[in-house]
Amino acid sequence: MKLDQAYSGNVFICSSDDYEKSKAVIYGMPMDFTVSFRPGSRFGPSRIRQASVGLEEYSPYLDKSIEDITYFDAGDLLLPFGNAGRSLDIIGDYVGQLLDDGKFPLGLGGEHLVTWPIIQKMHEKYPDLLLIHIDAHADLREQYEGEPLSHSTPVRKAAEIMGGKNIYQFGIRSGSREEFQYGHKNIHFYPFEVAAPLKEALPGMGRRPVYVTIDIDVLDPSAAPGTGTAEAGGITSKELLEAVHLIANSDVNVVGCDLVEVAPIYDPTEQTQIVAAKLIREMLLGFVK
Repeated sequence: MKLDQAYSGNVFICSSDDYEKSKAVIYGMPMDFTVSFRPGSRFGPSRIRQASVGLEEYSPYLDKSIEDITYFDAGDLLLPFGNAGRSLDIIGDYVGQLLDDGKFPLGLGGEHLVTWPIIQKMHEKYPDLLLIHIDAHADLREQYEGEPLSHSTPVRKAAEIMGGKNIYQFGIRSGSREEFQYGHKNIHFYPFEVAAPLKEALPGMGRRPVYVTIDIDVLDPSAAPGTGTAEAGGITSKELLEAVHLIANSDVNVVGCDLVEVAPIYDPTEQTQIVAAKLIREMLLGFVK
């Protein structure tokens, strides 16, 4: 199940070369074909991997080390440039295979539309699936300038198949009036903040299977400028780490996750991919049981 590691150029720190024995699989989705502002997130997976070499293996937050778990970095999916529909099919097929093999999928984006086929496969396997979406943007549009395949639409698509009340959105601070109205009416919708409302919401989720998708632009641009659609007024990296740890220490059964929209070209300091790599470490240690 190794993908294009030559394209990605590296692997995430401490990853195993044994797919069969690995509990989790990291895979890249280098797609940014539908972005509405600045492209470049197709280079995110590779640069997150490169930044991971600066990490300590040990997490003092969780008192665990990534040396103690076995995960496989499959590299990046080979996606046909410019063909969003076919690329989504490839992502969905790959994630479906991971689920069939009993693996925990951890995806690196790429634009946020890549999450849509993952949710489809997750919902097929887990009909009672919940979605935790942490983002600056609502992603609740039905279409963007006439195009239904857009990074502005994946959560609206998810709501149509799994029901809006099975979706929890946190940190949202940008979207159309219609998106905010839809969110307040149909979703567990928590704009502007993340950790405090998440702490309140988690007990109500029980032990149900949960998929977690995080857009790096939930962070304030001062913490993560390397993203395609930066939005002022975001949270700190400390709060986002707290959110990951709240989920990790709750009763929910996290069955997969992704981190998307890192566009490294806009951050010459590399702090965006550095914080992304640390988040991946914490998600591995906190979510993979």
